Amino acid sequence: MAGDAPFAGETVAVMGLGRAGLPGAQALMRLGARVLAWDDSEPARRQAAEAGVPLADLATADFAAIDALLLSPGIPHRLPAPHPVAARAQAAGTPIVCDADLLFRAVRATGSAARFAGVTGTNGKSTTTALLGHILACAGRPHETGGNLGTPALALKILGSEGVYALEMSSYMLERIARIRFDAAAMLNLSPDHLDRHGDMAGYAAAKRRIFDRQDRACTAVIGIDDAVGRAMADELAAGPAALIRISGSTAVPGGVYVENARLIDARGAFPQRIASLVRHPTLPGSHNAQNAAAAAALALALGIPAEDVAAGIASFPGLPHRQERVGEREGVVFVNDSKATNADAAARALACYPRVFWIAGGRAKEGGIAALAPLFPRIARAFLIGESAPAFAATLAAHGVAHEIALTLDEAVPAAFAAARAEAPSVVLLSPAAASFDQFANFEARGAAFRAAVTRLKPERAA
Repeated sequence: MAGDAPFAGETVAVMGLGRAGLPGAQALMRLGARVLAWDDSEPARRQAAEAGVPLADLATADFAAIDALLLSPGIPHRLPAPHPVAARAQAAGTPIVCDADLLFRAVRATGSAARFAGVTGTNGKSTTTALLGHILACAGRPHETGGNLGTPALALKILGSEGVYALEMSSYMLERIARIRFDAAAMLNLSPDHLDRHGDMAGYAAAKRRIFDRQDRACTAVIGIDDAVGRAMADELAAGPAALIRISGSTAVPGGVYVENARLIDARGAFPQRIASLVRHPTLPGSHNAQNAAAAAALALALGIPAEDVAAGIASFPGLPHRQERVGEREGVVFVNDSKATNADAAARALACYPRVFWIAGGRAKEGGIAALAPLFPRIARAFLIGESAPAFAATLAAHGVAHEIALTLDEAVPAAFAAARAEAPSVVLLSPAAASFDQFANFEARGAAFRAAVTRLKPERAA
């Protein structure tokens, strides 16, 4: 049956056998495809071979005989320069696809009308996607949550027609979609990021906007209007065909879903209805998480989830690791792991949650560094700088009179921050790096884990 093997008779090349590629290759094999897989890393190839995935050097493969190339999201096919395998595929006219597209095709091949909800934006994607999945669970709806968050799209289960997929969609994924239609899609916010991959801010925004491609009157577009690009995109899509829900984490939006005075409001009807309270919510602090809650609520409501289930999901949401995660307390000092803050805009959202912090920052800086954080510098009691960006961040802080020191590594920064914060306890030590992790760590998760471990190793001050 086509539903059991939707890719039968097709040859799919898979380039990149990491977190998404290897599960994708295995899923394609289960779904009937002939798979030719490769990775530039020999250990990754060995792991794939041990998993039974057939290997073929795609540098010499005949792409005229290949139906599609599933290219790992992190491997470029255009900018800053196409990977040689991607260039060969494009020269042969072979489509370069996204695993979410292939999941959509596989689901539809079974005859399932399962619905797809997509979440994108510069910041907040993972929290919003996870919160939507949690709301679906509270409502008892069959669902799968993944994509750029957690389980890769092709590794998710095939759901029946009552099911819902909640997918985090990165710009890297979105620039390769061609078939998937999101019944409900959210674009949270946009600030400069990944500009080397998309050329400029316009290219980045265009990639994000693709989450709304192929939507029709039965679909819903949810757009955050707390930034200028989002407002412009909402105005552009207001004519439809999808229903538009504007959202905000801080401002009343007539006809939209928003948070005002820490109350989540659904104003789509004749009379605004309070859905939930975010007052002192332990896992959704700050206006940025208020926007995330508004987005998840709007998506859930668009999917037909009752307001009481939305409220229950928000109230019981456990949060995500590395997103303002409280990882410990010592002698009145609270340690907060916000390692996911890989750019200045994300770090600003965390800094705004605390009146005074001992800040650990640094890594591989994004364009602009931390200059945009200057309005929040008065909240910083002292900064402890790590990674290759430490000298540049130090120069910015010095120009604004912010106390700081270069610690270089987390193993040095955490005890130094603890010693300073303990003198002002109760106080907060915040890891919110405003930079990528790749200078010292494999990813932001590894950086957050190292922070947690360093906190665990702290010893209490000995009595005199």
